[in-house]
Amino acid sequence: MTVTASPVPILKDNYAWLLRDSDTGATAIVDPADPQPIIEAIEKAGGRLDMILLTHHHADHTAGTDEVRARFNCPVVGAAADRNRLPRLDQTVTEGDTVRLGNATAQVIDTPGHTRGQINFFFPDGDILLSGDTLFSLGCGRLSEGSPEEMYASLRKLAALPADTLVCCGHEYTESNARFALAVDPDNAALHAFVAKVEQLRSAGQPSVPSVLEDELKANPFLLAPDVASFTALRARKDRF
Repeated sequence: MTVTASPVPILKDNYAWLLRDSDTGATAIVDPADPQPIIEAIEKAGGRLDMILLTHHHADHTAGTDEVRARFNCPVVGAAADRNRLPRLDQTVTEGDTVRLGNATAQVIDTPGHTRGQINFFFPDGDILLSGDTLFSLGCGRLSEGSPEEMYASLRKLAALPADTLVCCGHEYTESNARFALAVDPDNAALHAFVAKVEQLRSAGQPSVPSVLEDELKANPFLLAPDVASFTALRARKDRF
């Protein structure tokens, strides 16, 4: 039994994620902002959708939720803290709750920072992390609502997941993040190797994600920040970059 995750490119540079439990065939979509390509991807994969998972309330992650729900008649799961800012939720969750997809179970992780109500979903069966706009490949989300202390604590939670975790984030930002990472950490050999792989993928027209958490821990400057003060300075520098 395992869960697989496939990126569905939407909007300008977003990804929704199509999840499948290999044991039962149950499927879910994460952050369905643009309904048409998402519906097409689901139909191509067999036309089954059991669940919609939402990581946070921003429209570029939620705008197509109601249309996708109506098409497949499936429940929507999101953060209890943001129930008034998300599309209508059929299941509200908080840290420590679990969500079933077929025979697989996702753990809910509160990850405030980008927004106050941001959550991530982690499937141990498959080591899949749906990180929304918390952790990006070689980057992290802007502090739209939360504090540096909140985001730093959220990233430390994610850093403690298994090393082979696949980081399935919400945007194709890796090349831009790489330019900043190289500017602040130019002597990092692991970072240079990471960037070379990203360039190869993108030049072939492939997504740069998911990335592997073990690689992020060696190359992502925000995961390498040793304390809140260092993280705060780094995030401010990235905002000006």
